[in-house]
Amino acid sequence: MSTNTIPVINLLHQRNSDGWILGANNMNTPKVLIVDDDASIVKFIQANLKADGYETLVAADGETAIQMIEKELPDLVLLDIMMPRIYGFEVLRRLREWSTIPVIMLSARGDERDKVRSLDLGADDYLTKPFGVQELLARVRAVLRRAKPIEVISTIPSFTCEHFQIDFKNRKVTARGREVKLTPTEYNLLKEMALNADKLLTHQMLLNKIWGPEYSEEKEYLHVFIGRLRKELEPDPENPRYLITVPGVGYKLRSSPETKPEP
Repeated sequence: MSTNTIPVINLLHQRNSDGWILGANNMNTPKVLIVDDDASIVKFIQANLKADGYETLVAADGETAIQMIEKELPDLVLLDIMMPRIYGFEVLRRLREWSTIPVIMLSARGDERDKVRSLDLGADDYLTKPFGVQELLARVRAVLRRAKPIEVISTIPSFTCEHFQIDFKNRKVTARGREVKLTPTEYNLLKEMALNADKLLTHQMLLNKIWGPEYSEEKEYLHVFIGRLRKELEPDPENPRYLITVPGVGYKLRSSPETKPEP
């Protein structure tokens, strides 16, 4: 992979200032890498993605998947968990060391622990097999939509609190003097909360705004992504001072730790 540092706003598969590979190509046909050793599943996914206008690539094991991701830089990866040679979890872990390319995990097991682990490792979504064509296409569209470059916010150039800052214009987050690497979904969630600082945002509001109406019941997504943001931004993630849970209702971002909760 090239080591050139190229500014990224609306360009495809170039690196941000920290060397991370970013999101999808919005100017050309989206390229989707299907990583699965089940030929029938691959055939089903590939046929339906092609019919819907996507370019597809295929890898039958985790090691090949890593090589293809580095070489082809797809716009989206559909990644099975139970893979030969290298498990999907490990592929995802290695990918998140250098890239924010969106990943949807696939699994024949509906185990919630696998779902949470996938999201904790940086997956953008999770699909349980068997799934229908419309669900597959809806999830692909939703993930690619969230990966699009964020619009420039000219009226509110930044958000600053004691421990972290958000530069909306340059889509840059800094915590305690270091730049924080966030996936597109993590950044979108943080941005929405910062633009509504000190306001209570319900689960429904956040899910609809960030993930879309098709995710209205996926409260565990919020729980995991808020947890990921706390690990990056909070001085003590186990005792958050800024990203606050309002039990049974939603979340809020406090502009200062002294801000009192709403009654």
